Amino acid sequence: MSATAQGVEQRLRSIGQEHLLHFWDELSEAEREGLVRQIEDLPLERMPELIDRYVKRGEGFELPKDLEPAPYYPHDHTGRTGGPAWDRAEYKRAGERLLAEGKVACFVVAGGQGSRLGYEGPKGCYPTGAVSGKSLFQIFAEQILATGRKYGTPVPWYVLVSPLNHAATVGFFREHRYFGLHEQDVMFITQGVMPAVDKATGKILLAEKGEVATAPDGHGGSFDALVKSGAVADMRGRGVEHISYFQVDNPNVHCVDPVFLGLHATAPDSSGEMSSKMIPKASPAEKVGVFCRVGGAAGGKTAVIEYSDLPEELANQRDEHGHLRFIAGSIAIHAISLEFIERVVNDPKFRLPFHRAVKKVAHVDLRTGEKVEPAEPNAVKMEKFVFDAIPMAERSIVLETDRVEEFAPVKNREGPDSIVTSRQLQTERAARWLAQLGVDVPRTSDGEPDCVLEISPLTALFAEDLAQHTDIPKAIARGARVVI
Repeated sequence: MSATAQGVEQRLRSIGQEHLLHFWDELSEAEREGLVRQIEDLPLERMPELIDRYVKRGEGFELPKDLEPAPYYPHDHTGRTGGPAWDRAEYKRAGERLLAEGKVACFVVAGGQGSRLGYEGPKGCYPTGAVSGKSLFQIFAEQILATGRKYGTPVPWYVLVSPLNHAATVGFFREHRYFGLHEQDVMFITQGVMPAVDKATGKILLAEKGEVATAPDGHGGSFDALVKSGAVADMRGRGVEHISYFQVDNPNVHCVDPVFLGLHATAPDSSGEMSSKMIPKASPAEKVGVFCRVGGAAGGKTAVIEYSDLPEELANQRDEHGHLRFIAGSIAIHAISLEFIERVVNDPKFRLPFHRAVKKVAHVDLRTGEKVEPAEPNAVKMEKFVFDAIPMAERSIVLETDRVEEFAPVKNREGPDSIVTSRQLQTERAARWLAQLGVDVPRTSDGEPDCVLEISPLTALFAEDLAQHTDIPKAIARGARVVI
């Protein structure tokens, strides 16, 4: 056994997990090296504490007692709908200055596979464009490319992948020549993993004789990945100060929104550390987290409470106008400063908590060496959530956005949040944009567009960008499939 392997063995013995080397004598040299590398990357010294807390004691979420709805900047900035008025144009100019000065980067969380969509491959490669079938990655890349052209400064793009889909994702970008972006402006970061732990014994499981059973450490692990990969250092070398954070399954997301960035960086009630977008919940039971204020409406901290953790009584509460009180639904769109990311990663006072999930995890039986496919959930997986960082910001703001304008998630093969509903929402947004130009868009008797539409990001990033195009048709034919 090499000195490195002996060191790993000693570390494992010190935490009672030496069984991970149980099949050492049966492994090839390459398998031994791979196992040692994998174990070295795990947070071994923290495992006893984490296992005690999340496996043995099964600590879960505890609802704060002083919960109030979080305030937010309303989508209608004029104040006509009853919310406070705010100067949208001023904040847009502030965001545009950040972009022109090269102070913004994009960051997408794209570690998932498309298996729930019936697609074998990274979810970002899934054909999603309503007419063209462009992949999610291409839709985002074209937005980022168009933004760089619009403001005269390239916007670097950092793509978080998982160990499972890293090679396939990089290969997809190379195959498509980075969708017109410069290769040096795209950086791939591999997401961290956490070991799966047997819920009965507290022992880390082996997926194979020479492989630890692991799972991605959640989108909250993206902060660690940004720092450890050197991505934050790369951004600082470029002069970047803020990232625009979004997740891979939403083709309608505005990868770069000057208004939101300006609010985040310059609004008086924002510390410029971490800001968020929200949509009004469609119903009390909608499966999105809810922005709340913890510690009182005036001096408290903004936080997200998962829909499964919000008591039904609170979820159903309504105000004097009949609107949901806890209405601000999280859609995983944030603006985050690099300084804040580094503080959360490096300062122990700001360490993100883990969340436990009990799952079925296949593993090797140490006695027989045979693979076990459990019939019932047998293991605890631990992951971090990025929204747990929000209360760590000194002052965090929330901006309301329109559901059709910016939320068309592709999570399922059919039903709600499926590729079918996503393409419908993509079409509806395009129809609204065209209608603002006076284009006659046919609709069915129930008000749905009687056509399929797609507006390329290279044509327009926002509705107002369409005004500069003189070749927009005056009318769309019923049943037409049109890309503009």
